[in-house]
Amino acid sequence: MRVVVQAEPFDYAAEVDRFAADRSDIGALVCFAGVVRDTDNTLSMMEIEHYPGMTEKALSKIAKEAKDRWSLGDVLVIHRFGKLTPGEKIMMVATAAPHRAAAFAAADFLMDYLKSRAPFWKKEHSRESADWVAAKQSDETALSRWS
Repeated sequence: MRVVVQAEPFDYAAEVDRFAADRSDIGALVCFAGVVRDTDNTLSMMEIEHYPGMTEKALSKIAKEAKDRWSLGDVLVIHRFGKLTPGEKIMMVATAAPHRAAAFAAADFLMDYLKSRAPFWKKEHSRESADWVAAKQSDETALSRWS
């Protein structure tokens, strides 16, 4: 299990290759990357803040929960912080399991957690203003299915 919180960009393909290397005990590998989205062509930057130490601890706890709950062979969570521009990767999740259902469910669970509960704060900067991103009811609803 590996959890990384970093400012630097990551190489998605290299991370997937490293995660899957020398694994003969798994039948499924699910990988997902989140990207900074500019829906209405006004976003110049997204600024992501976190509390070092607390964030890694929270992400490690949820990664372990996913690993135990779905009997995963491995879990990877990478999340960036700092100033990111549209099109840059924000995060990635990878899960490895004997069967695809567990790998997909665990990845979905982790993504829902990262979207709604992970201790990151996001501020969207446009040409005219900078606003903190508010929690969305749809993210809360998605997370509630895992209770």
